[in-house]
Amino acid sequence: MKISKLKYIPLFSIATIVTVAFIACSNDSNSDEDAINNDDTSAELHAAFAEFDSENVTILLNGTEVEIETNGMPNHTSPYWSNTTERSAVDPMGNTLTTEAADSNHPLFVEPTVTSFEKMAPGNIDDFNGSYSLTVPQTPTKASTSTSTGLGAIGIAVSGAMIYNDEEGPNVPLDDAVGSLDYTAAHTGPQSYHYHLETKAWSNDDENLIGIIADGFFLYGRKCNATGTYPTDLDASGGHTSTTQHSTEEEYHYHIQNELYLNQFYILFPGDYQGTPATIL
Repeated sequence: MKISKLKYIPLFSIATIVTVAFIACSNDSNSDEDAINNDDTSAELHAAFAEFDSENVTILLNGTEVEIETNGMPNHTSPYWSNTTERSAVDPMGNTLTTEAADSNHPLFVEPTVTSFEKMAPGNIDDFNGSYSLTVPQTPTKASTSTSTGLGAIGIAVSGAMIYNDEEGPNVPLDDAVGSLDYTAAHTGPQSYHYHLETKAWSNDDENLIGIIADGFFLYGRKCNATGTYPTDLDASGGHTSTTQHSTEEEYHYHIQNELYLNQFYILFPGDYQGTPATIL
């Protein structure tokens, strides 16, 4: 087993210095040739993975697959961290759900601005103590046909939290839930804290990396690094092929589409998977 490490300083991270471990596993630990090949393979892990916050996300290279595991927690402030204000919400079935007041505010808690305690969804970020894993090809390829996204997580953001599509429920558009989103267009749900719209905690009308979608392709902000402006050749899923800040060779990737939703928002991923999606467990 070969382990190499890369240290970097992300622009948006709470941590000052983050370390990401790249691990390549050999099928034959006694083979010197395999050991050399593993060393070469570990160096080929995509440079974009260095953007992910390793306080929340672990990224391992296992042969030709990349294994990503996260605790689902974001690395930035939100009113959805535990706090001393009790709030209630009524679900679609008419049930009242109460989020109890904590004894003290979480260090990353901030007062709601674009939402309010009355409009916020039930549950706090730190109420969710699970983990999420995604395994994707080291070099993803486009599929012969696209696949529609479903409810739940469709990707993992660089912050550690989940990426969702533009639906709030089965055939229920996000429209009525927009009021519950915090300043970075996220809220809590049945399983996790997750983003629906442009993630303004670290990306606002720019080319920054948002995260990875479940088919293995990366998702970037509204602008393209190759041109410095909004791409004009995006497909129905917001994808195209060009260089990025993480690659000198052209590769397929997604962008947040520069099209307004409800006259003021930008949906993270409103299209279909263009690759073969894996399940986020």
